[in-house]
Amino acid sequence: MSTPSGFDELIHPATRLSVVALLASTEWADFGFIRDSLSLSDSALSKQLHTLEDAGYLDLRKEGSGRKRRTRVRLTERGRTAFDGHVAALRAIVEGAAGPAAATGTGTGSGTEADRAGAGPAPAAVAPAGAEAGR
Repeated sequence: MSTPSGFDELIHPATRLSVVALLASTEWADFGFIRDSLSLSDSALSKQLHTLEDAGYLDLRKEGSGRKRRTRVRLTERGRTAFDGHVAALRAIVEGAAGPAAATGTGTGSGTEADRAGAGPAPAAVAPAGAEAGR
């Protein structure tokens, strides 16, 4: 399978994809909000933001001075277009992996062989360590 049109190698790494996805849902975001939302260190986020800025995908704006200085970030039109194209490419990959039967809804059923044989759904997830089931 070839790589679909729109797949963006620059956006694809998980951290950058998370940053761009977060920014796609807002006009501007503060550096601290992005850092805290994605549980990144200042240096890790800064590196990713500068990589995306160098590609023309982000605008970084520094406001204020001294201790009140803050960095605000937004997707550029180019960044939004790249993100939308990348999401479409990922969907095409997923749909292609599911095969033509899944895409048209003409498959033989869903779930496992046991489900198709009438054995019912899979058992519930195991409770976390230290938790008692049924409480």
